[in-house]
Amino acid sequence: MYHSTYAAVAEDASTLARANEWLALDRAVTLLEEARPTGPASPETVEAVAFLRRLWTFLIEDLSSAENALPEALRASLISIGLFALRQGEALRLGESDDFESVIDVNKMIRDSLA
Repeated sequence: MYHSTYAAVAEDASTLARANEWLALDRAVTLLEEARPTGPASPETVEAVAFLRRLWTFLIEDLSSAENALPEALRASLISIGLFALRQGEALRLGESDDFESVIDVNKMIRDSLA
């Protein structure tokens, strides 16, 4: 009895975590899409990249944790994707790139995989 109750609670927590991750990634995508017409290094881009940085820093820390239950290979792939998003975002913030599409697309792919 207790085992099934614990399993239900753990499943609910996992579902809630995925929903929160989806919402956070969706917010990052929305901010980047809103910043795209304003161009690199604009205040909107700086705001979008700041959010993206906070999000992916949190996700990378979680993925790096020994307590993370995802398979190691998947965690490593997601960390690589996160580092890419951070580099691309920083290039946008500094005005070194105008490639919003790649960082938007990668965040959409990760977001959509959580649905």
